[in-house]
Amino acid sequence: MNEIRNGLLYSSSHEWVQKQGDDTVVVGITDHAQHEVGEVVFVEVPEEGKELNAGDELGALESVKTVEMITSPVSGKVIRSNAELGDFPDIVNSSPYDDGWIAVIRLKDVSELGKLMDAEAYGKFIG
Repeated sequence: MNEIRNGLLYSSSHEWVQKQGDDTVVVGITDHAQHEVGEVVFVEVPEEGKELNAGDELGALESVKTVEMITSPVSGKVIRSNAELGDFPDIVNSSPYDDGWIAVIRLKDVSELGKLMDAEAYGKFIG
């Protein structure tokens, strides 16, 4: 069973977004996504300062099965990356919503959050 947390927003490419403050969000991959990818052996996180548009590549996950791109669900500037994932990529599997976050982004346009799904809609989306 996939965990879907209330209070987060979700993208159709299986990233979650948690609002922090007026214009800052934390981004990670969903529990559903980490199950689909399998055992994560490497995580590429974005460089701090990187400017992104929604839909741009935020990073990548490599598992024993595949390499998957992590898509930025929002536009903005990366102000922090989870460097711990370089040494401990499996945190994405064991704690995708807590310790396995990918990046903190300062939003370019807060209204983009309205294009994301709430927990109920994401649950229906993944069926």
